[in-house]
Amino acid sequence: MPRSVNHVASRARRKKILKLTRGYFGARRNVWTVAKNTWEKGLTYAYRDRKDKKGNFRALWIQRINAAARLEDMSYSKLMGLIHKAGIEINRKVLADLAVNNPAAFKAIVDKVKNA
Repeated sequence: MPRSVNHVASRARRKKILKLTRGYFGARRNVWTVAKNTWEKGLTYAYRDRKDKKGNFRALWIQRINAAARLEDMSYSKLMGLIHKAGIEINRKVLADLAVNNPAAFKAIVDKVKNA
């Protein structure tokens, strides 16, 4: 009896991945082995970068807070140390948002921290 191979399923599996690699450069788009390897590596990059994104945003918030703090004649590290010492519970994300969108509120926090 001849060997039975499910060509429909294997072709569908290949087409599914080739559809996902549409837009890639050269053989990465249409050569099965190259496209599959590129797609799999892209998944690992996506997983890694979802983790890295959190650190990138934290670095951005720190830069924004530092820039706003320097306008108030204070460094980032001094400001954060005084905020913690004063017992003000505010995270970097909110503080950076205040620094960019509401400088008056940020200045009020800095003044409160300086006086405490």
